Amino acid sequence: MEKTKKESKVSKKKRCGLILEILAEIYPIPAPQLEFVNPWQLMVATILAAQCTDERVNKITPALFSRWPGPDELAQAEVSEVEEVIRSTGLFRSKARNLVANARRLVEHYQSQVPDSMADLTSLAGVARKTANIVLWSGFGKNEGVAVDTHVGRISGRLGLTESDNPIIIEKDLMQLFPRESWGDLNNRLVWFGLDVCRARAPQCSDCPLSALCPKLGLTENGKPLPKGKPRSGATKPE
Repeated sequence: MEKTKKESKVSKKKRCGLILEILAEIYPIPAPQLEFVNPWQLMVATILAAQCTDERVNKITPALFSRWPGPDELAQAEVSEVEEVIRSTGLFRSKARNLVANARRLVEHYQSQVPDSMADLTSLAGVARKTANIVLWSGFGKNEGVAVDTHVGRISGRLGLTESDNPIIIEKDLMQLFPRESWGDLNNRLVWFGLDVCRARAPQCSDCPLSALCPKLGLTENGKPLPKGKPRSGATKPE
């Protein structure tokens, strides 16, 4: 079988520009899936969303924020009580521990305010770059990186924008391909696109607006995901 020609960086960046144009047309104002009213609620919701759906988190947070509206209140909570409220989000013990610890840290070191820098955010329990990027963009309007969740990672691989499964490497790849001003909304647009079209188990390739720009890596000719462990392969990359 003839080996697929490697796409040049110039060609890939041009393709990313077209991808961005199409996504921006489909999702002109891509609101986050999580519901929140301030950076504190956004940070808490994003921590809860780890290995849990945004829909499930949105059902939990009203009761959580009603009982403990902000860091001052949550800092006084018993971890076991928080566990009961967030139990259905999964990993509830570690999440409850982290939330209470973070509330106390914000009270003690940040005047009960969520910090607006990558370094300060990633110093908090359970906050890695993905969560920090989401909080910085949707909470403060700062583009410091691209939040890489399961949707962003999956779609980036299928589009041939990265060869890695490591979120840190995927983020670096995307930051080199897309303009900085697009980074925050890129996550939101890809999340919506992943829910609507490029789904994990049943991608809608025949109806995909990015089809002409997508080599469909990791998919069979019929648009089905390859079994785990199979090497990625696909059609010739777009020029």
